[in-house]
Amino acid sequence: MKTLTVLRAKRYGVYTCHMDLSLHEAARKMVDEDISSLVVVDDDGVLLGILTRVDLMRARHHSDDWGSLSVGSVMSPNVVTVHPEETLDTVMALLLDRHIHRVVVVREEADGVHPIAVLSAADIVYHMARES
Repeated sequence: MKTLTVLRAKRYGVYTCHMDLSLHEAARKMVDEDISSLVVVDDDGVLLGILTRVDLMRARHHSDDWGSLSVGSVMSPNVVTVHPEETLDTVMALLLDRHIHRVVVVREEADGVHPIAVLSAADIVYHMARES
């Protein structure tokens, strides 16, 4: 895993949504796709934030009307990102140091940062199990 790059290791693409999507619809999308987060983007696909299952639970805990709130009202705009060339060892250290469960893999373009994948702790464990 010391030389395995994020680009070669990623198993899934990226599921996105817009800031104006309701939390109820976001929750439904997470359940339907069996994912734990949605990457929030603008109309051009530029990264704006991330919404996780924990964000949804927090919204429900604080508001009976959670479902009508927008993704933008509860998402985290501070997204930890990595480039596709980073190694899994680097990502693992980042997850441990920051006490987070996932990073967004991005590519930088003229109009901003675009998400291309999400790499989670589960993905790293998958590759750990495959090591010989």
